[in-house]
Amino acid sequence: MRHFKKTLLAFSVALLAAGCSDDKSSSNPVELPEPEDVLNLPQGQLDSDWFKKGQEAVEAAQAQPINNTPGAAKNIILFVGDGMGISTVTAARILAGQQQGLAGEEHQLSFEKMPFAGLVKTYNTNQQTPDSAGTMTALVTGVKTKAGVLSVAEDVARGDCAASLERPLTTAIELAEDLGKSTGIISTARITHATPAATYAKVPERGWEASAPDGCTDIAAQLVELEAGDGIDVVMGGGRRNFLPSDVTDIEGEAGRREDGRNLVDEWKTRYNDGVNNIAYVEDTTGFNAVDSAATDKLLGLFNSSHMEYEAVREEDTAGEPSLTEMTSKGLELLQKNDKGYFLMVESGRIDHGHHAGNAHRALTDAVEFAEAIQYAMDNTSAEDTLIVVTADHSHVMTIAGYPTRGNPILGKVIGNDSSGEAKTSPSLAEDGLPYTTLTYANGPGYSSNDDGSRHDLTSTDTVALDYQQDALVPMSSESHAGEDVGVWARGPGAHLVSGTNEQNYLFHVMARSGGLLEQDAE
Repeated sequence: MRHFKKTLLAFSVALLAAGCSDDKSSSNPVELPEPEDVLNLPQGQLDSDWFKKGQEAVEAAQAQPINNTPGAAKNIILFVGDGMGISTVTAARILAGQQQGLAGEEHQLSFEKMPFAGLVKTYNTNQQTPDSAGTMTALVTGVKTKAGVLSVAEDVARGDCAASLERPLTTAIELAEDLGKSTGIISTARITHATPAATYAKVPERGWEASAPDGCTDIAAQLVELEAGDGIDVVMGGGRRNFLPSDVTDIEGEAGRREDGRNLVDEWKTRYNDGVNNIAYVEDTTGFNAVDSAATDKLLGLFNSSHMEYEAVREEDTAGEPSLTEMTSKGLELLQKNDKGYFLMVESGRIDHGHHAGNAHRALTDAVEFAEAIQYAMDNTSAEDTLIVVTADHSHVMTIAGYPTRGNPILGKVIGNDSSGEAKTSPSLAEDGLPYTTLTYANGPGYSSNDDGSRHDLTSTDTVALDYQQDALVPMSSESHAGEDVGVWARGPGAHLVSGTNEQNYLFHVMARSGGLLEQDAE
């Protein structure tokens, strides 16, 4: 190192002398001293798997083609992990890896292998920490708005029916329909819930799922009545109760929620059973599996009265329901028949609900299934004509902490390393002498204490169990959203545009430009 520094000093002096010379006409080149030594990397460093994989990753990145042509994406798929913040992605990655027998940390979820990624700022126009209605509106309209409102402008007061009618926003689904593309929305939540509803409904109150004040139309009715193009072609999710009158009981024994007497399932059938379209309405796995994608033009699947089941308990559903991957597969089979292309939105809605319940097991299991659905889409579409964007609407207050040893079960108690860096054989203890978990929440229903305010002893508690609620610092009946940025990953035409830190509404403009959804964006 000493010789290297001497060489650098001599080089600097020579350049300085040349720059200060009075002989401006001299063309003699400056003679630089030969380096006495060259700094080399140790062979062990060069042979390291980490070093080699890093080099390979750089080579792959520099070879990644970029398609910057407007309108090059015939198809667009928007995957939204509801509540899938960065800590959720990290924990789900580790869980998925550990389910495969790996340590977990080195694993990659399907979408993490996409070539381009960035960060997204999620705040609503009136809230630092957002809700799903305002965030999804930003994603599908290109305009940020208030919390609690769906695809109406930010100057509309929440709940103001009259104002909302004057300030609607056009969504990506509507633009795609207007271009003759096929469209689809898939969610494990109610299909009238905030995230999927923002793609088609314009209301100043996200809670108007089955009813609305006079002069406005509720969310479920707006889905069935959508005027853009010929309406949405593929609709699958939960929320059956919002389409059925209160005097009708569904196949699982649950009553409808509509008080206006309308049966929107029957109205949907009447609208599309026109002698032109081949339609299918399904409510369970038997009906779902019987759908012939090649012979079906319009598909409505409502698999639960409210939200669909968590992936961890899906097999226990009364009538049976498909997984998110299976719905994604079926949806693509139907949409890919259109030569003009398609726009598909797929939401994993119950990641969010698991977190609200303070239950990381359910949230992360749904996140892992979400990654499987994305893998299916990646495997069954072409990066040459299909833009896939994966993001979240917002984050949650789950944290990963405590210095656990490498490969420690992500849902388990923290087991740290000893002074030599090797894993200990028993859980680490906090200052109160009690064990603690790697995953905790800043607030939520997991808050608990003994009468004297001390923490419960987790020594004999199975923290990996399905129903375990992680500890929370602040007591709340429902754990809250978090306000930090979320990730975005993309593959296909225009995917490079997601790089950097951007406002959430920016992603709409990436999709619109890449897919030619707006006239000025088309080639």
